[in-house]
Amino acid sequence: MSNDLRRVAIVGSARIPFARSNGAYSALGNLEMLTACLSALVDKFGLKGETLGEVAAGAVIKHSRDWNLTREAALGSGLHPHTPAYDVQRACGTSLTTAVQLAQRIALGEIDVAIAGGVDTTSDVPVVYSPALNKIVLESARGRSLGQRLKPWLRLRPGDLKPAVPAVGEPRTGLSMGEHCELMAKEWGIGRVEQDELALQSHLKGAKAWQEGFYDDLVVPMAGLSRDNNLRPDTSLEKLAALKAVYDRSEAGTLTAGNSTPLTDGASCVLLASETWARARGAPIQAFLAHSAVAAVDYAGMAGPREGLLMAPAYAVPAMLDRAGIALQDLDIYEIHEAFAAQVLCTLKAWESADYCRKKLGRNAPLGTIARERMNPKGGSVALGHPFAATGTRIVGTLAKQLQERGSGRGLISICTAGGLGVTAILER
Repeated sequence: MSNDLRRVAIVGSARIPFARSNGAYSALGNLEMLTACLSALVDKFGLKGETLGEVAAGAVIKHSRDWNLTREAALGSGLHPHTPAYDVQRACGTSLTTAVQLAQRIALGEIDVAIAGGVDTTSDVPVVYSPALNKIVLESARGRSLGQRLKPWLRLRPGDLKPAVPAVGEPRTGLSMGEHCELMAKEWGIGRVEQDELALQSHLKGAKAWQEGFYDDLVVPMAGLSRDNNLRPDTSLEKLAALKAVYDRSEAGTLTAGNSTPLTDGASCVLLASETWARARGAPIQAFLAHSAVAAVDYAGMAGPREGLLMAPAYAVPAMLDRAGIALQDLDIYEIHEAFAAQVLCTLKAWESADYCRKKLGRNAPLGTIARERMNPKGGSVALGHPFAATGTRIVGTLAKQLQERGSGRGLISICTAGGLGVTAILER
């Protein structure tokens, strides 16, 4: 960050426990969860009745009724109604994007303090009906007389009533994210055992962090839930090995429900501020958001050979490191979103590959390896869960606290997303 820009402090964070889809939060929607999360952060830092510079959050899957989701959640959070708010959507990178956007405004001096966040539920998805039924409903609503309102319904056929849930396939390929990642695993030679080993470590690290109380001041109870309920502290390699492949059901398939993130409901948010604001308030400064980068890959092969859908962080991270003037190994903590264990392993292998780094990244040498014990030390998305838009600020809050506890250091955040995108950031203290 340039010397003429203000440093952006991460003051603290809050999130609700992440819950498996159609479980603890099945009766809740995005608005209820995001409001609860923002309210917890407002209470935590004594912001009730205060006017902040901005609140930005978003959801990947939401109803049309939530067209002003973040503003409504902010209004219900206890903040002063004069606090502006807006929605963002960048797939799984949504809330990291909100944090970066708000940090940039703080750095420029446009605002002094803001809240970034995200929420998602796959328990309350918008269910839509056929275009034919939509036309009938709209035409009927436009009718001025009873006859005009009833006439369109004469065209109704039984097939028009068939509902359609949101599609999970990439629009340009028709493949799901898991199917794309299975192709990546085959391309990079990532085996089942190493995927299961990474998944096991995710659960063990997450369970240890909860046991040691790391999450106690980061997670607030919601709907009778006090902990992430996807966590499996009693899992083992044997149990993971017994699961069947789900995206390629042949013997060649390697991605299972155990080494992939589950469908998850949840919300998270972080409080960002200028260093001056934080110190004047006597607020903690856990870390500073120092650098960020985004990248995209041609996953559909529109301009050349098709690339792995989830490989964009492999591009974004080195570009960001170059701007920061540091090497991959200069980081103390690596928070890499585990959309799938295979995705993480493919990215690490790409950074270790001289051929990939030369041909794809235009580098004379590979980025090299990272110390695995420094990767996702408090558990990753495979274990904790992945409410799409909430993962970014979940990681920002987790990493900032780790840096605060260390007293110094740098940490990487790397998130892959649908559409072949990657969102990354560096925190430092």
